[in-house]
Amino acid sequence: MRAALQPLPAADGVSCFLRLYLAVTEGVEQKLAGMTFADPRFLARLDVVFADLFFAAFDAGRDPPGHRPRAWVPLFELRERRGVAPLQFALAGMNAHINRDLPVALVATCSELGISPTEGSPQHADFLRVNAVLSSVEDAVKQQYLTGWLRRLDRVVHRFDRLDDVVAMWNVVRARDAAWANAEALWALRGDHALSARYLAALDRSVGLAGRGLLLPADTWLQRLARRLPFGR
Repeated sequence: MRAALQPLPAADGVSCFLRLYLAVTEGVEQKLAGMTFADPRFLARLDVVFADLFFAAFDAGRDPPGHRPRAWVPLFELRERRGVAPLQFALAGMNAHINRDLPVALVATCSELGISPTEGSPQHADFLRVNAVLSSVEDAVKQQYLTGWLRRLDRVVHRFDRLDDVVAMWNVVRARDAAWANAEALWALRGDHALSARYLAALDRSVGLAGRGLLLPADTWLQRLARRLPFGR
């Protein structure tokens, strides 16, 4: 992640997501130190498979068009859109990664380890234990995207703006719960490759649609004015 971040401009939408992803990953790693799990092998392998799906989407820019999952297309296409807050880019990336990639990673990991993504299983219990830690870390990291003099002044002038709606739309625990349910569905369909592919394609499209909604410009007149002033650039 650090190597991928290094050449990216700070305002780049993919960079905004990667900064959140890296900070959350490091924060969760610290909080999980010393905790015991029923199946640590499962969590460790899931973490790697999950991250690899993002890097596959990241590297897909070198491939012909259409090789990147549709869930990731909005973030990569709109990464330079004006008027989109860094937090919006970050949440659009989390939307694609958790709602689309996590079910795929769960199925791949379970297949590799010879287990199934069953609700109530030891693996599911471990998955839920991570939820609470992840949620607290992500909430703390998100606040870093909502600070600064302009943001404070903007909150006085505009008590509620579109960024409030964006933040309210996203809940990492609900997203991970939905990802587990989608993994169970994909697991049940794994014997029917055509139907499984159609299910994943539909999920991919719906997650991509949500990503475009998260990336609608959310700036206010004060923020647009600040960009035209020397101290706002």
